[in-house]
Amino acid sequence: MISLDQLRNLKLSELTDEARSWSAVSNRSYASRDRVTDEIAPGLSMTQVGDASFWAIAGLGRLSNNYQYIYTECGLIAAALTGLAEELAPLQRNLLNALQDAKQAGFEVYDDGSVRYPETGSGDTQVQGGTAAGQTDFVGQALGNAVAMTTGNRNAVVAQEIADTIASALSQATEIDEQYAKAIRRLQAAEGLDVTESTWADVSGDTAAVHGAADDVLKDGIPTDRSPAERKDWWNGLSKEEQTEYLAVYPDVIGNLDGIPAVSRDEANRLYLPQLMGKLEAQGDEASMTKLDGLRGIDDQLRAGGQPPMLLLGVGDQGNGRAIVSFGDPDTSKNVSAYVPGLGTKLDGGFADGTVKRARDTAVGAREIDPSSASIVWLGYDAPQGADVAGTGDAQRGAPAYQSFMGALATTNENADPHLTAIGHSYGSLTVGTASQQPGGMPDVDDYILLGSPGVGVDHAEDLGVGKQHVFVGAAENDLVSKAPSKGSVAGGVIGGAGGFLLGGPAGAVVGAGTGAELGDLGDDDNWFGKDPASEAFGATRFRTEDGPNAFTQWTLEAHSNYFNPEKDQMSADSIANIVAGNPGGITPEARR
Repeated sequence: MISLDQLRNLKLSELTDEARSWSAVSNRSYASRDRVTDEIAPGLSMTQVGDASFWAIAGLGRLSNNYQYIYTECGLIAAALTGLAEELAPLQRNLLNALQDAKQAGFEVYDDGSVRYPETGSGDTQVQGGTAAGQTDFVGQALGNAVAMTTGNRNAVVAQEIADTIASALSQATEIDEQYAKAIRRLQAAEGLDVTESTWADVSGDTAAVHGAADDVLKDGIPTDRSPAERKDWWNGLSKEEQTEYLAVYPDVIGNLDGIPAVSRDEANRLYLPQLMGKLEAQGDEASMTKLDGLRGIDDQLRAGGQPPMLLLGVGDQGNGRAIVSFGDPDTSKNVSAYVPGLGTKLDGGFADGTVKRARDTAVGAREIDPSSASIVWLGYDAPQGADVAGTGDAQRGAPAYQSFMGALATTNENADPHLTAIGHSYGSLTVGTASQQPGGMPDVDDYILLGSPGVGVDHAEDLGVGKQHVFVGAAENDLVSKAPSKGSVAGGVIGGAGGFLLGGPAGAVVGAGTGAELGDLGDDDNWFGKDPASEAFGATRFRTEDGPNAFTQWTLEAHSNYFNPEKDQMSADSIANIVAGNPGGITPEARR
């Protein structure tokens, strides 16, 4: 229990001075890590060869990892001390004000916080004095005030209020002190030089403990409820030291906040990535290990480097996992695309090996046409994993986040008039189409590319908010998803097939199903989620693709997955690259259905 004297005499400036000292250590570690990673290791690799160079670079990698660990842990200590000072300050003010009120009233305050008040009145009407003991809960305070009023001594009521204020201040200060003490005790490094995934699991727990103790006091300064433009201004208005502090304590928030510049988001997510991996490894359940496989794949690619440069713009373990990966800097590139994957996509090993590669292939192709191009894969929602693919729920839940992301891309882009392309593949095309129908739409998107689409929720290309000449569709002949029948056609086929079977047996069922499907949806230009984007009625520009393997003879749905792959569908990949690079005249057109 914090005593009255301890809270009264507490020097908050000493806490904030200590916080600044730990922050300075954190910042120096951050700078040292950058020097090792960006200067020393690259310089060594460019000038030295052989085993000695290899092991030296490996040792520098471990040193960099250690510096990152020191940076994060010291940043957490600084944050904890700052939060402790901020939370104790108003309680100390309350105590000092109560003591001043007691002094002015002529009351005596004892060390335990109780208040002695004098008698009142005169002559025969004199009422004895007494002592008021403070209460911390609402019921106790109400009863204490009631008792004070029954004494007939007006000083009793005032003394009770002062005693209650003192008791509440001491009680809350004790609770806060215990929370922070528990969090700070966690911030101890194990012996040795190896910083492993289990170490980062501890860091993840340390971070959660500091956040919990601070009750997110420090997080209040982050404009999570503001527009991307306001967030950008806030971030750019911080000093380098302030940015570094936020990256140490809240990398998960900064890294996933639309409006924060891409390079800073990438830095935050690279800092958060080992913590998240450690957390998932510690959890150990099947879902966590699946996500961990995906994160390890992304981490391997980040460490390998290469061109176009890879930036991690978002990562998280919500739902089936979150990951936003860019090839090329979307803030400096004039042409930027963001691709939304569909059915079956989640943060797993397949995402890192396959889905991410699609964004890389698109970026490589687009940069051959215009070097100022970047391509992003956006897994910022839970894509359907099974039967839920038949509903619009996942798209409706993901659409606002994608809309926000696209608007933020325009906000942080440094070009006067950036060219943005929204790409949706499979069910992802419905998510993109749904995002375009959110309040305010997506006015910053210049072009849409819809690939293997079962429908986008609108009946005409121009309904997406751009002219129909800015909507492009890839639909392989053997891609069954792009020919997903409408709900009316399915219902009609089922009813017709059942009726035909009753009238004519199996042969009648076949005829009845075909007739019912046609009557259930007159015409052949509707898909499951609306008008077929590849149809004449929809009005988009269709580009040529390879037919792909026949699903019925080769038992594969590969035709649905080849659009981005220049090794399997060069025509489609080239058309996508041309559109993304702002050169739609370079596509190979195809007749609409």
